[in-house]
Amino acid sequence: MDFRISEEHEMIRKMARDFANNEILPNCQKWDEEHIFPWDAVNKLQETGLLTCGVPAEYGGPGIDHLGQAIIAEELCRGDAGLGTTMAASTLLGPDPVYIAASDEQKKWWYGKQMEGVLSAFCLTEPGAGSDAGGLATRCVKDGNDYVLNGTKQFISNGGVAGLYTVFATLDKKLGYKGMCSFMVDRNTPGISISPPENKLGIRSSNTTQVIFEDVRVPAKNLLGKEGDGFKIAMKTLDISRAVVGAMATGVAQGAFECAVQYAKERQQFGKPIASFQAIQFILADMALMCETARLLYQKAASNQDQGLPYTKEASLAKYWGGEAAMKVSTDAVQVYGGYGYTKDYLVEKYFRDAKIFQIFEGTAQVQKLVIAGDVLKA
Repeated sequence: MDFRISEEHEMIRKMARDFANNEILPNCQKWDEEHIFPWDAVNKLQETGLLTCGVPAEYGGPGIDHLGQAIIAEELCRGDAGLGTTMAASTLLGPDPVYIAASDEQKKWWYGKQMEGVLSAFCLTEPGAGSDAGGLATRCVKDGNDYVLNGTKQFISNGGVAGLYTVFATLDKKLGYKGMCSFMVDRNTPGISISPPENKLGIRSSNTTQVIFEDVRVPAKNLLGKEGDGFKIAMKTLDISRAVVGAMATGVAQGAFECAVQYAKERQQFGKPIASFQAIQFILADMALMCETARLLYQKAASNQDQGLPYTKEASLAKYWGGEAAMKVSTDAVQVYGGYGYTKDYLVEKYFRDAKIFQIFEGTAQVQKLVIAGDVLKA
């Protein structure tokens, strides 16, 4: 068993890390403080191909495998989890229902727009349906050659900046899971409106809004799969994306860890660097352990995906532990900095705020435990 990543994956990592060092880290505190959506950086991501890393080669993309996509997500989130979320939501999460269920004609339309630089968003969560994905209230009604959509989606990453949406709605709420459908929707369709961006604790450079559908007519040809396939498509999408979310969380942890190590070497107390004190060394050792185990878990889950092996449990393990690592490592990083870590002058304060979301979105930590336990008990 070889735990080393390939030369190709190492090149991908270097490219993404260089982008983070040169384009993200010098600017991310300004984006965070001023709640800026960084279009310049997004456009540069598009130019490098990092923003379209999820587009298959047969549709004009780079054809990067799941492990490579996850590595990119880690490195970008080491720079800024907000921009990393923008990338992941646009080229991985948003298009995953298309990857899973679209026809060749549908994929050509969707991926063609992505390659032109159009962002996308995944519209599942609602004001009254978070962990209960089967409790959707957004309706879809067949009318001739169209479906008419009505409802509100909540906490949508890229909601206000995307040109493409994958939208989940129900034929009849009484049908539960069996009534769910999934659609490709063009943002320019009449009847779509956007709320003001959410004023969030962390990932503040990521655009998060409500997306509201009022008598939105979607061509029937934009239905993914068939009527009733929506829940299955949504659950498979989340299975695929969770390894990437684990990688994103690992990036936050790694960024906070690197800051703490550097600061511990430079900060003098009692006439010597605080890194020489065993109390600090133990904290740094724990941080290294959390980062390394989180990385191994997401890499295993992504590798299983690429090899066609089972990965539902592995993805939930990666997502759960990545969130725990991000939260614990960023908290410890603030502790290493002491009072300075509590100020906005240092990045660890931002890593600390960014970390929390990874215990919440794409399935809470508790939901991941349910998935893991279900797999264990089934076995």
